[in-house]
Amino acid sequence: GTYGFQPQPMGVPGGFVVPPVQNQPTMDGAMWMPIPPAIPNCPPGLEYLTQIDQVLIHQQLELLEIVVGFETKNKYELKNALGQRVYFAEEDTDFCTRNCCGPSRPFTIRIIDNLGHEVITLQRPLRCSSCCCPCCLQELEVQAPPGTTVGYVVQNWHACLPKFTIQDENRTDILKIIGPCVVCSCCEDVNFEVKSLDETCAVGRISKQWTGFVKEAFTDADNFGISFPMDLDVKMKAVMIGACFLIDFMFFEHTGDRHQRTGVWS
Repeated sequence: GTYGFQPQPMGVPGGFVVPPVQNQPTMDGAMWMPIPPAIPNCPPGLEYLTQIDQVLIHQQLELLEIVVGFETKNKYELKNALGQRVYFAEEDTDFCTRNCCGPSRPFTIRIIDNLGHEVITLQRPLRCSSCCCPCCLQELEVQAPPGTTVGYVVQNWHACLPKFTIQDENRTDILKIIGPCVVCSCCEDVNFEVKSLDETCAVGRISKQWTGFVKEAFTDADNFGISFPMDLDVKMKAVMIGACFLIDFMFFEHTGDRHQRTGVWS
């Protein structure tokens, strides 16, 4: 329930939120990013994204998963470039789904702000996980706040490259994501480039960061970095965060997966 959150004071005249003390630690030792004021026409909770051009996503290590081998619910910290926690995310799936479907499983991921409010919901239906079947490719819906769709991440069929399209709430194509032909995380980062629709202009990047031999070999706890223009629509920033989670599950989630060992994408 509490996710280690420390409630912050609210309700001052003028409708603004009182920011917490800078770098005020929570009970779990995390440093929270100060709460920004409300912004007109911005989905509640996404005000944080107006102030940053980079998000670092750190998946938490699950000791039970390492020792027993059963897949547990994924949990993540989302931080800014200063190392302050912006959001906390947790997978919402049942035991059978996680351990029968593996990284191809459908999921709901709930992203929580530092007041404990769910501000972004990611929903992935069960779809085909192979590029050999172009009729039922991967898709992820992004809601902010929950119940209000702000965009989609849609996999595009390609014989060699992992490719995706970022769409707005009306299913209008906005951006493209193009990954490398060989999705390999051996001793180096793996970069998925975010580009304009004509694929000529670089807009941002989603990077799977190399975390060392031991962590890569024995756990599925991954680190990612997302960069985007400061003035990009916060809704599209939220969709790019959703795209990062989809990429993680598709290519890097399974412990000892052959994608990680050999870098072969299929």
